[in-house]
Amino acid sequence: MAIIGAQEGSRCLPIDQSGRAPAAGETLADRIRRALEADISSGRLEPGSRLDEQEIAVQFGVSRTPVREAFRLLAASHLVELRGRQGAVVRTIGAHALVEMFQVMAELEGLCARLAARRAGSAQIARMEAIHARLEEVAATGDIDLFYDVNQEFHEAVYEASANGFLADQTLRLRNQVAAYRRRVTHRPSRISKTLKEHGEVIAAIRRHDDEAAQKAMRDHVNLLGDDLLDFLAAYG
Repeated sequence: MAIIGAQEGSRCLPIDQSGRAPAAGETLADRIRRALEADISSGRLEPGSRLDEQEIAVQFGVSRTPVREAFRLLAASHLVELRGRQGAVVRTIGAHALVEMFQVMAELEGLCARLAARRAGSAQIARMEAIHARLEEVAATGDIDLFYDVNQEFHEAVYEASANGFLADQTLRLRNQVAAYRRRVTHRPSRISKTLKEHGEVIAAIRRHDDEAAQKAMRDHVNLLGDDLLDFLAAYG
Protein backbone atom coordinates (compact mmCIF):
# COMPACT_ATOMS: atom_id res chain seq x y z
CA MET A 1 0.00 0.00 0.00
CA ALA A 2 1.75 3.15 -1.21
CA ILE A 3 0.37 6.14 0.63
CA ILE A 4 2.08 9.41 1.50
CA GLY A 5 1.10 12.45 3.53
CA ALA A 6 0.70 16.04 2.44
CA GLN A 7 0.34 19.11 4.61
CA GLU A 8 -2.72 21.31 4.34
CA GLY A 9 -2.32 24.06 6.87
CA SER A 10 -1.50 22.37 10.18
CA ARG A 11 -3.40 19.21 9.30
CA CYS A 12 -1.69 16.27 7.63
CA LEU A 13 -3.96 14.81 4.97
CA PRO A 14 -3.39 11.52 3.16
CA ILE A 15 -2.76 11.49 -0.56
CA ASP A 16 -3.47 8.24 -2.40
CA GLN A 17 -1.57 6.76 -5.34
CA SER A 18 -3.41 8.98 -7.80
CA GLY A 19 -2.30 12.12 -5.96
CA ARG A 20 -5.89 13.28 -5.54
CA ALA A 21 -6.77 15.59 -2.66
CA PRO A 22 -9.60 14.63 -0.29
CA ALA A 23 -13.13 15.19 -1.54
CA ALA A 24 -15.11 18.06 -0.03
CA GLY A 25 -16.49 17.06 3.34
CA GLU A 26 -14.47 13.84 3.46
CA THR A 27 -12.98 13.09 6.88
CA LEU A 28 -9.57 11.57 7.49
CA ALA A 29 -11.27 8.32 8.50
CA ASP A 30 -13.25 8.30 5.24
CA ARG A 31 -10.08 8.89 3.24
CA ILE A 32 -8.21 6.08 5.00
CA ARG A 33 -11.19 3.75 4.66
CA ARG A 34 -11.42 4.45 0.93
CA ALA A 35 -7.72 3.76 0.38
CA LEU A 36 -7.80 0.52 2.40
CA GLU A 37 -11.00 -0.53 0.65
CA ALA A 38 -9.25 -0.09 -2.70
CA ASP A 39 -6.32 -2.19 -1.50
CA ILE A 40 -8.66 -4.94 -0.31
CA SER A 41 -10.71 -4.91 -3.51
CA SER A 42 -7.60 -5.02 -5.69
CA GLY A 43 -6.08 -7.91 -3.76
CA ARG A 44 -3.08 -5.88 -2.56
CA LEU A 45 -4.38 -6.68 0.92
CA GLU A 46 -5.35 -10.34 0.81
CA PRO A 47 -8.01 -12.05 2.96
CA GLY A 48 -6.54 -12.83 6.35
CA SER A 49 -4.03 -9.95 6.25
CA ARG A 50 -3.60 -8.09 9.52
CA LEU A 51 -3.91 -4.31 9.38
CA ASP A 52 -1.25 -2.70 11.56
CA GLU A 53 -2.80 0.36 13.18
CA GLN A 54 0.49 2.11 13.95
CA GLU A 55 1.99 1.38 10.54
CA ILE A 56 -1.05 2.74 8.72
CA ALA A 57 -1.09 5.84 10.95
CA VAL A 58 2.53 6.52 10.02
CA GLN A 59 1.88 5.94 6.31
CA PHE A 60 -0.97 8.44 6.37
CA GLY A 61 0.81 10.89 8.67
CA VAL A 62 -2.08 10.88 11.16
CA SER A 63 -2.80 9.79 14.71
CA ARG A 64 -4.29 6.38 15.44
CA THR A 65 -7.76 7.83 16.05
CA PRO A 66 -8.88 8.21 12.39
CA VAL A 67 -7.27 4.83 11.61
CA ARG A 68 -9.40 3.15 14.29
CA GLU A 69 -12.50 4.89 12.89
CA ALA A 70 -11.59 3.71 9.37
CA PHE A 71 -11.33 0.15 10.72
CA ARG A 72 -14.80 0.47 12.25
CA LEU A 73 -16.20 1.71 8.93
CA LEU A 74 -14.58 -1.20 7.09
CA ALA A 75 -15.97 -3.64 9.66
CA ALA A 76 -19.45 -2.17 9.16
CA SER A 77 -19.05 -2.92 5.44
CA HIS A 78 -17.94 -6.49 6.28
CA LEU A 79 -14.54 -5.96 4.68
CA VAL A 80 -12.53 -6.46 7.87
CA GLU A 81 -13.02 -8.18 11.23
CA LEU A 82 -12.14 -6.50 14.52
CA ARG A 83 -10.54 -9.08 16.81
CA GLY A 84 -9.88 -7.23 20.04
CA ARG A 85 -6.18 -7.26 20.90
CA GLN A 86 -5.38 -8.91 17.58
CA GLY A 87 -6.61 -5.80 15.84
CA ALA A 88 -8.22 -5.59 12.40
CA VAL A 89 -7.92 -8.42 9.88
CA VAL A 90 -9.11 -8.47 6.28
CA ARG A 91 -12.18 -10.68 6.26
CA THR A 92 -11.84 -14.25 5.03
CA ILE A 93 -14.97 -15.78 3.50
CA GLY A 94 -15.58 -19.53 3.34
CA ALA A 95 -16.43 -21.27 0.05
CA HIS A 96 -20.07 -21.95 0.95
CA ALA A 97 -20.71 -18.33 1.98
CA LEU A 98 -18.96 -17.11 -1.16
CA VAL A 99 -21.19 -19.18 -3.42
CA GLU A 100 -24.25 -17.72 -1.66
CA MET A 101 -22.87 -14.19 -2.05
CA PHE A 102 -22.18 -14.76 -5.75
CA GLN A 103 -25.78 -15.93 -6.16
CA VAL A 104 -27.09 -12.71 -4.61
CA MET A 105 -24.56 -10.69 -6.61
CA ALA A 106 -25.86 -12.30 -9.80
CA GLU A 107 -29.42 -11.25 -8.98
CA LEU A 108 -28.43 -7.67 -8.16
CA GLU A 109 -26.31 -7.29 -11.29
CA GLY A 110 -29.04 -8.92 -13.34
CA LEU A 111 -31.50 -6.32 -12.10
CA CYS A 112 -29.01 -3.54 -12.93
CA ALA A 113 -28.78 -4.88 -16.49
CA ARG A 114 -32.56 -5.19 -16.76
CA LEU A 115 -33.06 -1.55 -15.76
CA ALA A 116 -30.18 -0.47 -17.99
CA ALA A 117 -31.92 -2.11 -20.96
CA ARG A 118 -34.99 -0.02 -20.21
CA ARG A 119 -33.31 3.25 -19.32
CA ALA A 120 -29.86 3.54 -20.91
CA GLY A 121 -29.37 6.31 -23.44
CA SER A 122 -27.17 6.17 -26.51
CA ALA A 123 -24.21 7.77 -24.68
CA GLN A 124 -24.32 5.17 -21.90
CA ILE A 125 -24.54 2.31 -24.37
CA ALA A 126 -21.63 3.79 -26.31
CA ARG A 127 -19.61 3.91 -23.10
CA MET A 128 -20.26 0.21 -22.42
CA GLU A 129 -19.20 -0.63 -25.97
CA ALA A 130 -16.03 1.44 -25.61
CA ILE A 131 -15.08 -0.30 -22.37
CA HIS A 132 -15.80 -3.67 -23.98
CA ALA A 133 -13.49 -2.75 -26.87
CA ARG A 134 -10.75 -1.92 -24.34
CA LEU A 135 -11.35 -5.28 -22.67
CA GLU A 136 -10.77 -7.03 -25.99
CA GLU A 137 -7.49 -5.14 -26.43
CA VAL A 138 -6.32 -5.98 -22.89
CA ALA A 139 -7.30 -9.63 -23.36
CA ALA A 140 -4.90 -9.82 -26.29
CA THR A 141 -2.03 -8.73 -24.03
CA GLY A 142 -2.69 -11.44 -21.46
CA ASP A 143 -2.58 -8.93 -18.58
CA ILE A 144 -5.16 -10.55 -16.29
CA ASP A 145 -4.98 -7.94 -13.53
CA LEU A 146 -5.57 -5.08 -15.96
CA PHE A 147 -8.36 -7.08 -17.57
CA TYR A 148 -10.02 -7.42 -14.18
CA ASP A 149 -9.77 -3.68 -13.54
CA VAL A 150 -11.32 -2.76 -16.91
CA ASN A 151 -13.94 -5.44 -16.35
CA GLN A 152 -14.92 -3.65 -13.15
CA GLU A 153 -15.40 -0.47 -15.16
CA PHE A 154 -17.80 -2.29 -17.46
CA HIS A 155 -19.93 -3.52 -14.58
CA GLU A 156 -19.97 -0.09 -12.98
CA ALA A 157 -21.14 1.40 -16.29
CA VAL A 158 -24.10 -1.00 -16.18
CA TYR A 159 -24.83 -0.05 -12.56
CA GLU A 160 -24.87 3.62 -13.56
CA ALA A 161 -27.09 2.97 -16.57
CA SER A 162 -29.69 1.34 -14.30
CA ALA A 163 -30.52 4.87 -13.07
CA ASN A 164 -31.24 3.47 -9.61
CA GLY A 165 -28.78 4.90 -7.12
CA PHE A 166 -29.79 2.67 -4.23
CA LEU A 167 -29.47 -0.49 -6.31
CA ALA A 168 -26.10 0.63 -7.68
CA ASP A 169 -24.83 1.38 -4.17
CA GLN A 170 -25.94 -1.97 -2.73
CA THR A 171 -24.50 -3.86 -5.70
CA LEU A 172 -21.18 -2.06 -5.34
CA ARG A 173 -21.06 -2.78 -1.61
CA LEU A 174 -21.52 -6.50 -2.14
CA ARG A 175 -19.06 -6.50 -5.04
CA ASN A 176 -16.42 -4.94 -2.78
CA GLN A 177 -16.93 -7.71 -0.23
CA VAL A 178 -16.21 -10.45 -2.77
CA ALA A 179 -13.79 -8.49 -4.98
CA ALA A 180 -10.64 -10.35 -3.96
CA TYR A 181 -12.32 -13.68 -4.68
CA ARG A 182 -13.94 -12.45 -7.87
CA ARG A 183 -10.47 -11.52 -9.09
CA ARG A 184 -9.40 -15.13 -8.55
CA VAL A 185 -12.22 -16.33 -10.78
CA THR A 186 -10.77 -14.16 -13.56
CA HIS A 187 -7.57 -16.21 -13.34
CA ARG A 188 -9.42 -19.47 -14.07
CA PRO A 189 -8.64 -21.06 -17.46
CA SER A 190 -10.79 -19.69 -20.34
CA ARG A 191 -12.49 -17.15 -18.03
CA ILE A 192 -11.34 -14.18 -20.11
CA SER A 193 -12.76 -15.53 -23.36
CA LYS A 194 -16.03 -16.39 -21.60
CA THR A 195 -16.21 -12.91 -20.09
CA LEU A 196 -15.85 -11.24 -23.49
CA LYS A 197 -18.57 -13.43 -24.99
CA GLU A 198 -20.93 -12.87 -22.06
CA HIS A 199 -20.37 -9.12 -22.01
CA GLY A 200 -21.17 -9.06 -25.70
CA GLU A 201 -24.50 -10.73 -24.98
CA VAL A 202 -25.29 -8.22 -22.21
CA ILE A 203 -24.50 -5.25 -24.45
CA ALA A 204 -26.52 -6.66 -27.35
CA ALA A 205 -29.57 -7.11 -25.12
CA ILE A 206 -29.22 -3.61 -23.65
CA ARG A 207 -28.77 -2.09 -27.12
CA ARG A 208 -32.04 -3.60 -28.34
CA HIS A 209 -33.75 -2.71 -25.03
CA ASP A 210 -34.58 -6.35 -24.27
CA ASP A 211 -34.75 -6.17 -20.48
CA GLU A 212 -35.44 -9.87 -19.87
CA ALA A 213 -32.54 -10.99 -22.06
CA ALA A 214 -30.21 -8.44 -20.46
CA GLN A 215 -31.12 -9.61 -16.98
CA LYS A 216 -30.60 -13.28 -17.84
CA ALA A 217 -27.32 -12.63 -19.64
CA MET A 218 -25.87 -10.66 -16.72
CA ARG A 219 -27.18 -13.09 -14.10
CA ASP A 220 -25.62 -16.04 -15.88
CA HIS A 221 -22.39 -14.09 -16.38
CA VAL A 222 -21.93 -13.32 -12.67
CA ASN A 223 -23.27 -16.51 -11.14
CA LEU A 224 -20.99 -19.49 -10.60
CA LEU A 225 -22.53 -22.32 -12.59
CA GLY A 226 -21.45 -25.72 -13.87
CA ASP A 227 -17.73 -26.14 -14.45
CA ASP A 228 -17.00 -22.62 -13.20
CA LEU A 229 -18.51 -23.52 -9.81
CA LEU A 230 -16.59 -26.79 -9.62
CA ASP A 231 -13.33 -25.07 -10.52
CA PHE A 232 -13.99 -22.36 -7.96
CA LEU A 233 -14.73 -24.84 -5.16
CA ALA A 234 -11.66 -26.89 -6.09
CA ALA A 235 -9.50 -23.85 -5.40
CA TYR A 236 -10.70 -23.95 -1.78
CA GLY A 237 -10.52 -27.70 -1.32
